[in-house]
Amino acid sequence: MMTEAFYPIGTPGQPWGATERAAWLATQVRQRSYAQDVLSVIERLRDHFDVVEYGVLDYGDEHYPLLAIRNRDWDEALPVLVVTGGVHGYETSGVHGALQFVQHHGLDYAGRANLLVVPCVSPWAYERIHRWNPDALDPNRNFRKDSPAGESAALVDLLEPLRDSTLVHIDLHETTDSDESEFRPALAARDGKPFVPGEIPDGFYLVDDEHHPLPAFQQAVIDAVAKVTHIAEADAKGEIIGAPLLLPGVIKFPVKQWSLCAGITNARYATTTEVYPDSPRATPQQCNDAQVAAVRAALDYALAHR
Repeated sequence: MMTEAFYPIGTPGQPWGATERAAWLATQVRQRSYAQDVLSVIERLRDHFDVVEYGVLDYGDEHYPLLAIRNRDWDEALPVLVVTGGVHGYETSGVHGALQFVQHHGLDYAGRANLLVVPCVSPWAYERIHRWNPDALDPNRNFRKDSPAGESAALVDLLEPLRDSTLVHIDLHETTDSDESEFRPALAARDGKPFVPGEIPDGFYLVDDEHHPLPAFQQAVIDAVAKVTHIAEADAKGEIIGAPLLLPGVIKFPVKQWSLCAGITNARYATTTEVYPDSPRATPQQCNDAQVAAVRAALDYALAHR
């Protein structure tokens, strides 16, 4: 069914222009602190890891340094393991799961691989608990050279030299009830398109690349996460969020074609996690733990199957 779901900005059927984007931006309120929640944690990690500022975002009078955490004694002969979180700022466990992984397990890979973790790709959106950046752009549709999204362009530039040496890239996300109540209606309004209602799955799932499926790798991650939280089941159509299943708990997208984060490099192994934080069966800590379990399983599988 297609419907013109009410959204308070714009005219149904007409894409937003500068006036509508400005009106949307005026509604965005800072609700939490990137400096307090993310930068302060990274600062404490400097005793054991190198911290690299790979870019900076200046939005009005707000200044956001973009930081990556990497292991000491980087060795060009070793494979690169990439973990990214906070591409969508409202997906909280992606940020805190990445930081928790580094705090508790980052040193496990010393001497075996080069570890690079970017815990919060979109700090402005993290503070607003939003999906988009201030220009009403979704960074996770814009990971390409000369991207219009500064968050995406900076990460692409950071990973460009590692494009062919990256063994695994795991990108940490969430699917939330607000996807259906706020973000997809906003997207339809922004683009002047009808809103097509969907269904939010209850549980964890993964997104694989339909052009380079890795069922054994994805299954290893699902098996690890299943020990922490429940795995999403398919809907009545046998799909999750409208996408076909590769195997239970794993869907397929054209990752590189859509300029998604997990497709930036030529990693042999890549996946995108989707945690469901609104489930009555999962606590915030379980969501973080699920992200950590996914990261560890992905990295360990990749290193064992180089």
